[in-house]
Amino acid sequence: MDHYKILFVGLITIGSIILGCEDGEKEPDEIVPADTTPVNQDTFPSLGHDAPYYPDSVYYGRENYIEYWAGDLPIILSAPHGGRLTPEEIPDRTYGTMVTDDNTYELTKTLMDTMIARFGGRRPHVILCRLKRTKLDANRDSVEAAQEDKYALRAWQEYHHYIDAAKKKIETDFGSGLFFDMHGHGKNPDGFYDLRNWLGYLLSGSELDLSDAVLNTNTFKNESSIRTLVDSSSYSFIEVLRGPNSFGTLLDSLGFKSVPSVNDPGPGGMRYFSGGYNTARHGSRNGGLISAIQVEAPKPGIRENQSTWSSFASSFTSATEIYYKRHLKRNLKY
Repeated sequence: MDHYKILFVGLITIGSIILGCEDGEKEPDEIVPADTTPVNQDTFPSLGHDAPYYPDSVYYGRENYIEYWAGDLPIILSAPHGGRLTPEEIPDRTYGTMVTDDNTYELTKTLMDTMIARFGGRRPHVILCRLKRTKLDANRDSVEAAQEDKYALRAWQEYHHYIDAAKKKIETDFGSGLFFDMHGHGKNPDGFYDLRNWLGYLLSGSELDLSDAVLNTNTFKNESSIRTLVDSSSYSFIEVLRGPNSFGTLLDSLGFKSVPSVNDPGPGGMRYFSGGYNTARHGSRNGGLISAIQVEAPKPGIRENQSTWSSFASSFTSATEIYYKRHLKRNLKY
């Protein structure tokens, strides 16, 4: 049931609003309600009013703009740029990037389903923005993301609240975990299409083009979004970043070329995205127990259709399982 409609009826019948948590009963997986007529309002329930979050349930923010599948694995998947909703109540943003990362919503849902099947019913936490990027950019600070619109801002707040809730749950249950921010990249301005995955750790392309000897220092490790993971690993920073035990090399070994990795240690001066607001905020560069990787996937061979989503999801899940075990020393399977 739409909580905002409940509040609206309450205003008419009793002239007051009572905010609080739900009764905590476990709810089954639900379908997005068919009635999506926006309810204009100036006040909102407190973030977390829909908690607690059960791992086999899905939760929606106001007007279903944000979607949260609660999990019980130490893995978070986020897709900020795959939404298609264009509600009239939210004006178009007037500056910043507007391009949709095609099919990243669907790809991330396929990753979720693949992990559930692989890990015996256990599921990752998944947070999805259903708004088109022209309405909200959930991978920017609140000012650029919402551009002074209260409904876009509320969606941005819900998006990051759900990620924060997932992080807190993982830290309580596991002590550490991984956050993957899922994106897609297209052709370069000159028409060249780099078909590698770009894995972002908050290190620039020019920094990744440095030699191992120069890059393998505490200075660069501490600037990265996987700082805590490296501190937990028995491997050196450079080995975790692009050595044989790196996430990129694991993906490469499974048929999906990636940078950085053993075979592609840096972008070689070409265009590359190093990670954005989400990777910085939700990774471990500034402390915390959750490390983050931004995944920029090309469309050909990965984001094209259900077949390519499924193939990539299988390899991505395998790489995640190995990477987590090698560096955080725990199995994702019971």
